[in-house]
Amino acid sequence: MKAIYFNEYGPADVLRYGDQPIPTPKPTQLLVRVRASSINPIDWKVRRGDIKLLTGFSFPMIPGRDVAGEVAAVGSQVVRFAVGDRVYGMADGGTGGANAEYALLAEPAAAFIPQKLSFEQAGAVPLAALTALQALRDQGKLLSGDRVLINGASGGVGAFAVQLAKALGAGEVTGTAGAENLELVRSLGADRALDYKAHDFTKELSRYDLIFDAAGKSGFVASQAALRRNGRYVSTDPEPVTVVSGKLAALLSDKSSHVLLANPSGPDLALISAWLQAGTLRVVIDKTFPLSETAAAHRYNEEGSSSGKVVLTVT
Repeated sequence: MKAIYFNEYGPADVLRYGDQPIPTPKPTQLLVRVRASSINPIDWKVRRGDIKLLTGFSFPMIPGRDVAGEVAAVGSQVVRFAVGDRVYGMADGGTGGANAEYALLAEPAAAFIPQKLSFEQAGAVPLAALTALQALRDQGKLLSGDRVLINGASGGVGAFAVQLAKALGAGEVTGTAGAENLELVRSLGADRALDYKAHDFTKELSRYDLIFDAAGKSGFVASQAALRRNGRYVSTDPEPVTVVSGKLAALLSDKSSHVLLANPSGPDLALISAWLQAGTLRVVIDKTFPLSETAAAHRYNEEGSSSGKVVLTVT
């Protein structure tokens, strides 16, 4: 099969497009003929070697977490899916392996693609939407009527987070973005859209019940003054310094700090699928690249200027 792989950590130039063996599914896995995937920050952080203590040094590595395609084969214990089904999900373990013509997906992490979604749209969903849902519902404990702020509301995770906050019952949703993306944030359902360069949300004292830093930029220490009593702060930034400083500061506060790493979850993705099919959620795609141009897609996403998701198409 054709795949994107790298034999050493480094810049986007280390990515190669070439032949790799088709993986063999374990008893509880699906082998998926990938039709689309997408770029998430974790992909280029892995490629750079930012978390090499976790990913190790067994090369070549195939990046990619988002899988959308058709079931090509099933493991002996798979019961919910059959060859030919349109499925999507978040690949787990190692580097993911989704940026290839074939990829493995654990049955518990898989869900059926909503009928109204194309493969390209489906490829943009799993990791970003799961991150947004689990951050708001599980870590942020979002309650009906809460005032919620999404920092980085026009990004891949943020765009889903704005919509999901409304779906989960938030009373007021505020989203921060660059001036060029404020209308997009409003169109996703935000009650307020703030230009992050002109408006510092951390100066809005005691305004929010929940702050979700989808961009991983603000930090709990800087943000806590904007939280109301018993407010919750959730970030996607797993840097040890961020985690430790947030937890230490929270010890002296009535507010809490959390860091989320999304968990692959078929049931959560099925819930997201229902919202997508009903039109409660929509997919925002910034740009599409063919699989062979994944290095260019990494560079583009790494710049941090994309609005919505950067999708890879696999023919």
